[in-house]
Amino acid sequence: MQKIQVIGVHHITLMGADRQTSIDFWEGLLGMPFIFDQPNLDDPDEGHLYFDPGDGRLITIFTNENRKPVYSRTPMDAGCVHHLAFEVDRAMFDQVLDRLKERGIGNSGVKDRGFMHSIYFKDPLGFLIELACYTFIPPRGSSHAEVMLEAHKLRVARGDHHIERKHLADATVMIVERSQRSLSEDRSPKDPYR
Repeated sequence: MQKIQVIGVHHITLMGADRQTSIDFWEGLLGMPFIFDQPNLDDPDEGHLYFDPGDGRLITIFTNENRKPVYSRTPMDAGCVHHLAFEVDRAMFDQVLDRLKERGIGNSGVKDRGFMHSIYFKDPLGFLIELACYTFIPPRGSSHAEVMLEAHKLRVARGDHHIERKHLADATVMIVERSQRSLSEDRSPKDPYR
């Protein structure tokens, strides 16, 4: 038996309401370029809109002019999608609350998750959207996932409840020492002020 190895998210498709509501939300609020439009090839009564969330991957929406926005929260049953999270940089994250307030969009306020900050709000159909900003920058040649894996190992070894910034900082040191060579044989912490 062999694995089927995936290499990334290709696209995510959501059920939308009418076409214009989808365009107004995904491009008009979240700034995702509307890049492709065609019929849903499995249902001639629906459209299929494609948006670029900024990394070249795709968010696609099935639309139907007979479906109208529903403002209640989407189901939270087992097997349902809880939310979608999109990355924003720090400069944009610091503007999100004001920009949502300007539009009258309710939100969770800033949530500190240790390794990231998050703000949650609902789309026009009641689907939960998260805008997230990492609290750390991975070392060159590394990824956020690699730092988080090492931080998790440190957290567990230390018996801590959840990932905190100290775990991320120590994980970064480990990754740099592992991936970047040095002429020094001893790379342990030193006190140059003694």
